[in-house]
Amino acid sequence: MTKSDILTLRAARRFNRRTVLAAGTAAAAAGFSAKATGPFIRDAKAASLELRALMWEPYNVKETVAAFEAETGATFAPTFFDGNSEAFNKMKAGGTEDFDLVMADGHWPRQYHKQGLTQVTDHSKVPNLSNSYPVFLPPNYLLDQVEGGTDMVAVPNCWGGYGVTINESKIDPADAETIEVLYMDKYAGHIITSARFEENIAETGILVADRMGTKEIARPDGKPFNPYVLTDEELEEAKKWLIKQKSLLLTRYQDYDMVDKLMISGQAWCAPEWALTFRRLLAMQRAGELDWTARHILKPKEGGLGWVDNWMISSGVQDAEKMELTYNWINRFLGKDNMIIVLREEGTASIIDVRDMCTEVEISDFLLNETDQIQGLYMFDQPSSPEKWERVWSEVEAA
Repeated sequence: MTKSDILTLRAARRFNRRTVLAAGTAAAAAGFSAKATGPFIRDAKAASLELRALMWEPYNVKETVAAFEAETGATFAPTFFDGNSEAFNKMKAGGTEDFDLVMADGHWPRQYHKQGLTQVTDHSKVPNLSNSYPVFLPPNYLLDQVEGGTDMVAVPNCWGGYGVTINESKIDPADAETIEVLYMDKYAGHIITSARFEENIAETGILVADRMGTKEIARPDGKPFNPYVLTDEELEEAKKWLIKQKSLLLTRYQDYDMVDKLMISGQAWCAPEWALTFRRLLAMQRAGELDWTARHILKPKEGGLGWVDNWMISSGVQDAEKMELTYNWINRFLGKDNMIIVLREEGTASIIDVRDMCTEVEISDFLLNETDQIQGLYMFDQPSSPEKWERVWSEVEAA
């Protein structure tokens, strides 16, 4: 399941989410106005301008697009992708001339900039960033900066994690705090995990590096521990844990309908997931449809996986008026009026603090009081050696 699949799934669940969250969300979304959130584009030439974005589809919020186009007279022209690698390859294959904005998460913004695909961004031109949780900005979050420098190469947008959802009536509280819960014999036959090898190896890599004591010592690349940059020894140990886990699994899931079904039926007691099933389980419990409570451990004690989505400006943008359009869009998107729509319509938490616009249910379900935990999550990245990772996964599958 790709990142695009996850975001599209969120959009597909709009009806369910609206019915389970507190009343009044539709009215709040309808209240989005076309007020200016950034500089006006006054030149008549703007009428013929397009702002071309390479992005994840569910961020194409119709209210925001309509307000942007009404204010600027320009056209917003999105192109959608399924994952970071696809977008990166499109930009490398001449995309800097085709797109003005591009999205990426985790470590990817630095990679884009290193390759000359994007340019430095001026955060002073995004005044709505003043409403961000501090944890998503320097000096707390540095992946949107040039490595070793202070120039910003991206503007953060939304965030999330790949935590572990548990059935509290079946999992011991102490066990829930560790990634090792996914490998414990006493829960055999009631554990499910994703079929995607990257998340399986990276998550297991966090656990084995913690157990081996290699997380905090000097790394071969001289950088802090990254579960997508595992040593051969760590990869080998991760393989052993994953082979052991196979006999404990109920299944590996391909989609979230399966996660929902297995958790709701009580067949599965714990599952690493993006908190989508978690929110559905909470809603069912509040409605009296479940007699147990779900819990989502965003950051196990060893650490976990997470992501921060970003907007980046293509290096192909040189025209001053087009540059003004890019900042208008980014700043508008980070407006609180838009971010509450993104939360309610797309099921994604923003880096902008919208708690004053949320119900207590939304604050709880979207973990909005737990944003500081992002500092304990390892951001999604490309495996340092895809060939080695694919080999390890093949050996796990064949064992």
